[in-house]
Amino acid sequence: MPSTFFGLNIASSALSAFQVATNTTANNISNVQTTGYSRQVANREASEALRVNQKFGTAGSGVTTTSIRAARSSYYDTKYWNNQSAVGHFETKLGYLNEIETYYIDDGKTNPGFSTIFAKMFNQLNALTSDDGNESRRKNFISETQIFATYFHDVANGLSSIQKDCNNQIKAMIDQINSSSEKIASLTKQINSIELQGGYANELRDQRALVIDELSEIVPITVEESEVPNSNYPDVYLGGTKFIVKLDGETLVDTFNYRKLECVPRENKVYQTDVKGLYDVVWSDTGMKFNINAKSMQGTLKALLEIRDGNNGENFQGKVTGAGLKTITIEPSTMTTVESMTLADKGVISVNNKEYEYEGFEAKLNEDGTIASYTFQLKEPADASQISAMIGKNAKAGDTIDAMGIPYYMGQMSEFLRSFAERFNAYQKEGTDLYGDPMGTYFIAMSFEGKEFDFADHTVSKDGVTSQDSIISSTSNSYYQMTALNFDVADAIKRDSGRFATTTKEHIDQGDVDAHDIVDEMLKLQNDIKMFRGGSASDFLHCIYSDISIDTEAAEVFKDSFNDVKSAITNQRLSFSGVDEDEEALDIVKYQNAYNLASRMIQCMTEMYDKLINETGV
Repeated sequence: MPSTFFGLNIASSALSAFQVATNTTANNISNVQTTGYSRQVANREASEALRVNQKFGTAGSGVTTTSIRAARSSYYDTKYWNNQSAVGHFETKLGYLNEIETYYIDDGKTNPGFSTIFAKMFNQLNALTSDDGNESRRKNFISETQIFATYFHDVANGLSSIQKDCNNQIKAMIDQINSSSEKIASLTKQINSIELQGGYANELRDQRALVIDELSEIVPITVEESEVPNSNYPDVYLGGTKFIVKLDGETLVDTFNYRKLECVPRENKVYQTDVKGLYDVVWSDTGMKFNINAKSMQGTLKALLEIRDGNNGENFQGKVTGAGLKTITIEPSTMTTVESMTLADKGVISVNNKEYEYEGFEAKLNEDGTIASYTFQLKEPADASQISAMIGKNAKAGDTIDAMGIPYYMGQMSEFLRSFAERFNAYQKEGTDLYGDPMGTYFIAMSFEGKEFDFADHTVSKDGVTSQDSIISSTSNSYYQMTALNFDVADAIKRDSGRFATTTKEHIDQGDVDAHDIVDEMLKLQNDIKMFRGGSASDFLHCIYSDISIDTEAAEVFKDSFNDVKSAITNQRLSFSGVDEDEEALDIVKYQNAYNLASRMIQCMTEMYDKLINETGV
């Protein structure tokens, strides 16, 4: 049976409920500019009705605020996180591609590039046809060839710097992933501590969602949250939740526990021109390699890998045709010429998902200069079971990364320079210098120790074909040693312009020192001889710039597309969980009116009780 003051209690419940609603609205307005904040809603329901033993059965007992909950949509959150990894991927990739592109710009004036320098070099070479004995002209040509070499040094060093930056950025991203996973686990523990006591940790949940927002831009993640039931009464909810964050199918955070990733510097290079100390990423608890290159991966981390290690799918690949205790022989399907060979002199070969460290290799050449097979010298002997299991299996060095990154562009430059230097040197070796001596090698490769490689172990004709069957090794004096980093002009020619050959010995013996038949032949190297990707030497920049332009344009299109999707999802997300000043102002008016009505009800009830108690008493 309700008490005499039952109506007053009902009105009082309304005052309390709308005071909570007003305070919640005030909190929303104060956080209108707070990043990651979700609009909170005070949820109300009618209080439990009382039985009054009357014909109408029960009487309402007022209103109760059941909870203050943040307005979040798991559907929009999931859509946002899925899209954010693509946004991070293409924004990061586009930034680095634009940086790479600047190294190949050739405006002919303020930034003279390959085409300008290459044309000047051949203009000076052409000038020798009118007076090849002129020392000044010979020095001008030699000077232009040095500028030509310096250009490639600058580009290669710039690309190496980008590769190093990407490597450092990968380390920073891994540290951020570890920090984020730790924060998520810590916040989940705080959230469960509050919610197990019957509350709802809105602000902490917002903080956790904001951390996941940031994490989803680095790597693709999936989030699962489920209620923790009472083990004795499965239908009873205890208040806590099990919160799991997965990274590429691997559990990163499991409620209060989290896993860490670790960057481990490589002991060996994958590519000849790699900078030292590139990181592989492993799980700290198991030591297993984390596959950043998985097809399901996207995000900033994947983009950094593609720029740092991208080989356009042209890493060393082949099939094992022979194996011994300390050797593996492989018939290559990529890197079938010395010009395209980018293998590191020491590294790791993977066969049937098992890695074997090698400390050198030999390549057997066919008569046409193509590579018939590679034989790798293993650092540690293989056992009999491993040897038999290798035959016929696929082998590779490094991952197949279908993106044009630093290794790809470095490899393209090395391939061009080797092809060009082979032909140029072959013409020179047919000639005689001003002193009547046989001409040596014009373009050389300079080792880090200051040694010149003159390619005596790898004889190439002026037609670009090896003159005989041969075997070259990772340490031999062959064109394998030449890269954009060490391409140079022989020191003897720098010091003495007379060492440069313009004609053959026959003309010199006949006293025709002004003959320039060698120069005439070399001039054809500019446009007439096909040597790089089906084009002439002068087409090199066009080929490379086409690659980088297409890749950059694709990245920009995808970046814009995924940013448009991001904007659409963000708007949908904000429409559900964002704070709108106009809506909150309208709510304040509604709650104020409701509060005033409840106050008037109390005033009315007070007057009734006053009349009943004070004025009708006997």
